[in-house]
Amino acid sequence: MKNWIDQNVDAITDALSPCRGCFIANTKRDINLPGTAAITAVLEKLLGVLYPGCHGQAPVAHENGHVLIKETLRLIATELYDQAHRTVEYACKHAKCISCGDCQEQARKTVTALLEGLPAIRGMLQEDIQAAYEGDPSARTTMEIVMSYPGLYAITVHRIAHALYQQGLPLIPRVMSEHAHARTGIDIHPGASIGPGFFIDHGTGVVIGETCRIGRRVKLYQGVTLGALSFAKDETGALVKGGKRHPDVEDNVIIYAGATVLGGDTVIGHDSVIGGNVWLPHSVPPGSKVYNRSPAPVIH
Repeated sequence: MKNWIDQNVDAITDALSPCRGCFIANTKRDINLPGTAAITAVLEKLLGVLYPGCHGQAPVAHENGHVLIKETLRLIATELYDQAHRTVEYACKHAKCISCGDCQEQARKTVTALLEGLPAIRGMLQEDIQAAYEGDPSARTTMEIVMSYPGLYAITVHRIAHALYQQGLPLIPRVMSEHAHARTGIDIHPGASIGPGFFIDHGTGVVIGETCRIGRRVKLYQGVTLGALSFAKDETGALVKGGKRHPDVEDNVIIYAGATVLGGDTVIGHDSVIGGNVWLPHSVPPGSKVYNRSPAPVIH
């Protein structure tokens, strides 16, 4: 094996070297994007501000809590600004420019908007926690939900990522959402708009598409898909980016396990119940109850 390495490693290294301009290599001279580990580290700091002493962190000394949050916010602002600046520069260089040409100012506005919006995000999460507590008979305390429910973790990350997405920040919101997806099995695109009091029970396999709009106090069970019915293509056959592709779910809707709701024109009216394993590619009016016909038992 040593002889083979001596004879071939130089040629293989040359073929794989980022110096050759490979488009998947992130180098300081060329792309210089923040690494996913750095982004998730900032995300964990944000979770530490929203849920002090939870999610793997040691309990916070009560008398020092204010100081700790202040110091953490300073770290978040510094680290996230650097990451945002680099991703905005990348977008301006390699894709469509999202700002007026001042990448530093765009990054500053993005980070400022997120930090100033954290109290409102905390308020929405409190409603999410209460919805989970009221909607799950197995929940004994709200701290049980905060410390262990994958649905709450996923919606918390989503509310952070969505705030950054709304500011037009590239890449970072997707990295955050995919981190939550990998950890919980819940796939929420950061573009989806989700109202307060949102509860995902169990959670594994839930998919919520980019252009979904979800109202207040909506409850989903595992395996629910809010997806696209089809994808428009241009004259060359390439997918057309953007456009409304995913359904809207109005207030106080319950969607049971395994249901699939598809289409950008589809609206699930408020106070509706969608049963398990339903395939629904069209709108239903408020107060609807949609179920599959129960199969007849076969007796031998």
